[in-house]
Amino acid sequence: MPAAAALPPPAIQANQHIYTDYFKEEFTQTLDDSILHLLDRVWFRSRLVGFEPFPPRNNPDRPLIFASNHSGMAFPWDAIISLSHLWRYLLHTRGTLRDLPRPLSAPMLSATTLMNPYLIKDFWKKCGSVDATTLNFETMMYYQDHNLMLYPEGVPGIGKGFNRKYQLQRLATSMLRLSLMHGTDIMPFYTINAEYLNPYAYSFDWINRLTKKIGIPFLPITLLLLLVIIQPWAFYLALPAQLTYVMGTRIRPTDYTTKKHDELSRDELLAISEQIRQRMQVEMDAAVAAHGQHPYRWRELWQRMKENRRYFPFFLPFAWPAAFTEFERRYVKNGERYFDLHLDRPGTFWKLLWRNPLVLAYFIPLLGWIPLAIKGYRGHRLSQKK
Repeated sequence: MPAAAALPPPAIQANQHIYTDYFKEEFTQTLDDSILHLLDRVWFRSRLVGFEPFPPRNNPDRPLIFASNHSGMAFPWDAIISLSHLWRYLLHTRGTLRDLPRPLSAPMLSATTLMNPYLIKDFWKKCGSVDATTLNFETMMYYQDHNLMLYPEGVPGIGKGFNRKYQLQRLATSMLRLSLMHGTDIMPFYTINAEYLNPYAYSFDWINRLTKKIGIPFLPITLLLLLVIIQPWAFYLALPAQLTYVMGTRIRPTDYTTKKHDELSRDELLAISEQIRQRMQVEMDAAVAAHGQHPYRWRELWQRMKENRRYFPFFLPFAWPAAFTEFERRYVKNGERYFDLHLDRPGTFWKLLWRNPLVLAYFIPLLGWIPLAIKGYRGHRLSQKK
């Protein structure tokens, strides 16, 4: 019986609740309408290159696997903005979100509220992310409503440092194995300029081992780290790099082997995965040469700021805590849906501070971290230790 017609194994059937446990389309739509579209339009100015026409599935019953490089050493705004842009692109061009990629994300991003943007609990999962575990990956291969997105470099790609910003790390063989198993293709795309969201940041394994114990997957060593201490909002800071996402050429793993997935040894999987990595590296180098030479485009940024000046200061990072916290208050606490934050109205910033006094903590040097950490670690095992 073809894989497309086969029923999932019992363990996967029992795990299919992950499709809908957290993901709420109205959450993402309201968030994009209220905040993300503005940040993208002015600050990140993202571009999709080569996404039209949008890649069709070669196996209608299985999701395509979209795979990208990690930005490294920055809060994952590149993933947020890519999905936000793709969300709008698919709705505009196709009128449906069916092929929107849903990401597999590092479990540590959801382990603490601190690692969710501006302490919005379960932010990543409500936007469609699923923890990147083996069982979850295998379960999502039976999910037909959307495609799948992952970062096959894994944790080594997150913490590779600015000096290796465009050096693809070893790819997870699970991507290759499941692609072969389910007869679905891999669609590589390349995230360009995201390293400049937090430039010249470097990583040290012994420091990262310590920060992982408090739920932070890595600590970028950079001058901006000093700003994080005196201005806590800078923990989520991104400099205005112009993010570009470049579609690569479709990868058919069956071109690399005539064997079935369960006939390949570990060494054979590693060898094929390395061939795919090298092919992706060549394409990414070309994408960097074409789109990565002027990451900030200051003149364009200034022009966008002038065009959207009525939204001042919300396109600037220091004002993002107020906007995101107000969004959480209205969506989560008040239960509102499809609302407008009216960020273009005079005096809105001060009104949001009045409604959300915790936001003030983001501007208090050092001591501001106390209330933020209390909320950020609430429910985490660290807060339960005696």
